[in-house]
Amino acid sequence: MASVKPTYKTNFQPATYLVSDIERSLKLYRDILGFKIDFYKDYGEGSYAYEIFNIKPSIPLNFCALSTDDELRCFALLELKDTKLETNSGLRRAAIIVRCEHFDIAVEKLKDIGLTMFDEHQLKTKDGRIGRELGFLDFDDNLVVIYCITSVPD
Repeated sequence: MASVKPTYKTNFQPATYLVSDIERSLKLYRDILGFKIDFYKDYGEGSYAYEIFNIKPSIPLNFCALSTDDELRCFALLELKDTKLETNSGLRRAAIIVRCEHFDIAVEKLKDIGLTMFDEHQLKTKDGRIGRELGFLDFDDNLVVIYCITSVPD
């Protein structure tokens, strides 16, 4: 008798960045990159976020789920109220990568708000598309890479 391979349903929930000030972060993620606020809520005492992010239980938390026109609740911000987050001087261990069709406008606005930006690079995808990509650190040292596709193979 043949064995039956089990099937598993996987659903990726939003990548979440810790931030010290949601309103300031929204100036980047909403106003420059174009995310839309799906919902905003205060986290109450006993939230699982305290344990998994190793946050002191005395710190109040706020949560903001963000969407794009095509992706519902694909990204989130978790605010640690009145807390200065440590600067990461070592290896950066995670990034979000965002397709940004208004790439030049976004880059100019990123320069205006004074974020740490890396050199722009040419992007060459596995399927032969060519584009541009640029990495930067948000206000709380979270790594973001934006890209746009400028040409596709015939």
